[in-house]
Amino acid sequence: MKEKNKIKDKQYNKEILGIIIVSFGILSIISLFSDKTGIIGVVLKKTYLTLMGFGGYAFPIIIIIIGGLYITNQFKSNEFTRSIYLLVIFFCLLTLLDIKNQGDIIFSTKIKQSLLLQQDELAGGLIGVIFGSLFYKLFGSVGSYVILLLMIFISILLSTKVRVKDIFNDIKTKYMSINGKKVENRESSKARGGYNTSQSKSKSSSRNENILIYNYNENKTEQRRIKHKQMGRAKQATSDYVLPKLSLLDDYEPIHDIHSKKNILNNAKRIEETMKSFNIDARISQINKGPTVTCYELQLAPGIKVNRVVGLSDDLALNLATSDIRIEAPIPGKSAVGIEVPNRIKDSVSLKNMLKSDEYIKSNSNLPLLLGQDISGNPIISTIDRMPHLLIAGATGSGKSVCINSIIIGILFKSTPHNVKFILIDPKIVELSIYNGIPHLLTPVITKPKEAAAALGWAVEEMERRYKLFAKNNVKDSNAYNSRIDDAKEEMLPDIVIIIDELADLMMVAAEEIEDYISRLAQMARAAGIHLIIATQRPSVDVITGTIKANIPSRISFAVSSQIDSRTILDMSGAEKLLRRGDMLFYPSSAPQPIRIQGAFISDIEVERVVAYIIDKNTTAYDEKIMESIKSDIEFKNITEDLDELFMEAVYIVIQEGQASISLLQRRLRIGYARAARIVDSMEERNIIGGFEGSKPRKVLITKDDVDSLLKGRQYENDS
Repeated sequence: MKEKNKIKDKQYNKEILGIIIVSFGILSIISLFSDKTGIIGVVLKKTYLTLMGFGGYAFPIIIIIIGGLYITNQFKSNEFTRSIYLLVIFFCLLTLLDIKNQGDIIFSTKIKQSLLLQQDELAGGLIGVIFGSLFYKLFGSVGSYVILLLMIFISILLSTKVRVKDIFNDIKTKYMSINGKKVENRESSKARGGYNTSQSKSKSSSRNENILIYNYNENKTEQRRIKHKQMGRAKQATSDYVLPKLSLLDDYEPIHDIHSKKNILNNAKRIEETMKSFNIDARISQINKGPTVTCYELQLAPGIKVNRVVGLSDDLALNLATSDIRIEAPIPGKSAVGIEVPNRIKDSVSLKNMLKSDEYIKSNSNLPLLLGQDISGNPIISTIDRMPHLLIAGATGSGKSVCINSIIIGILFKSTPHNVKFILIDPKIVELSIYNGIPHLLTPVITKPKEAAAALGWAVEEMERRYKLFAKNNVKDSNAYNSRIDDAKEEMLPDIVIIIDELADLMMVAAEEIEDYISRLAQMARAAGIHLIIATQRPSVDVITGTIKANIPSRISFAVSSQIDSRTILDMSGAEKLLRRGDMLFYPSSAPQPIRIQGAFISDIEVERVVAYIIDKNTTAYDEKIMESIKSDIEFKNITEDLDELFMEAVYIVIQEGQASISLLQRRLRIGYARAARIVDSMEERNIIGGFEGSKPRKVLITKDDVDSLLKGRQYENDS
């Protein structure tokens, strides 16, 4: 709140200062042309004309411009610096006005004339005389002109942040454009085949100039300055949790490519020429420039098959001198084919801007899914609870880990630990361990595959426990349950998000068990408020099995190494042509076609700042019951590892009978002597039964409750 008031006071002070400056400028203008401003007006007029000569009439205008910039906050934090550049340009002009008279009048005479307001001969006033004389003595008349013009030019460059190279390139582009039009006008017009046969090449050129071009970072209203308090849920379950601040994240300025329009129009012309060379009548109707790629919407003449355009992707890449062209045929909802061409200069999408977007602010979900911007520059923000699970695939360096960080940070900025809990599974150890200590975690970040399997097993048990609560309270899902018991002193059920950063590592250790747990959770856990986000860099069929794919319909694919991997994750090709560094295809279950998105970027340093802030401002308490359950499950698996598949059944038999012998297992399990003897030896090694006592049966050393405790990680409760 204090920080918000500080920002507000700072903006208010700037506006007041700007109003004062503008008022002073208006008063100065009136003083120069009227004698009705009193002594102050006379002093101002004499001061301006004495110091600046003819320039005194222009100086009040500069004062008004500077004041206006303060009021409108156009220069943000650089008002003073740019105001100085503006004054430097003005004083250089005053000096230039006086240079021409330097050889005619001596310096002392000039000073006297300036003080006596003889401005007809001293156009630059006292300032022009002093600086003009100095420059004239040092550089002469010609040298002074060169130096002063150079100073003006440099001041303009510094204040506008324009590069000299860009200016010359613009001039070159204009010249080539005018020259090209003259050449085309001299060419004889030829009739086109197909549709639009009456149009000439010159008309085609002018049509290309009039193509609708939409730039993702232009023609959009500036996003509102969002007060941080609005970013939290309207209904906070706990008042002591402190949400992170937006100031923890860095600002990223968008990259402005001054050659963008020229390159886009050239590419549009080349695409049409390529189509024409293959006897395909088509024209570009609209162009959408995104952060990473530009989509050219191609309208086909009647009778042209879409597959003919799709087959020309390599030829288009050759003619455009680029790679990884993706063709979307057709664009959903439009009678056009989309040709997506990589931009020469790629821009990044700031996660901070995503957090300030209206879509994120107005979202009422505890589980917002921040992804990035589409080609049109629209923020793509979904919700995990609608998916309700997500599968992510992408090769190393494609942006998969940054995407997971964006998802987690987006939830941390929105939801309290009372509403959302995480189980983070990171077999690679280094990706998610940074989140250790945040209060949203049920357990520390899990890095061992056996612990991961045990955690998934606990999630299945928690799902079953919640469904029993739902049945008892006659509700269908966790939201209905929480709303019903909101006013009562009962347990609220937070949403649980389980994030697995590398599924392949888990499948190598316990493929069958992991697949069973994931399948059960994916099938049934949505209503229980448990959601899966599973990522892998190797989307092969032995990692993303048919069972897992069938139960997780929402997918995200970053750049993959082959078309086979793309078909595995998306059931279609296209992901192999993505550009890495956050370029993704988002395929929610509700969409007919994947959506191409440039993922939101957040650096590791920003993540560290957010996590450190949350840990510093809040207390962390892991769920000891879950940790004990995971530990017990691992102990049980260590006991039963590499044992006969009938071992547990044999254990329950000997506990039930109160004694153990080889012949007993032979009769009850219907197995041979050798197998029964091995099972008995295994039970003796694990202190389940006693040693050999001759003809007497062996003693049983444990009870059924002991076995159940190891099996489930906790004592079973009676259904009653």
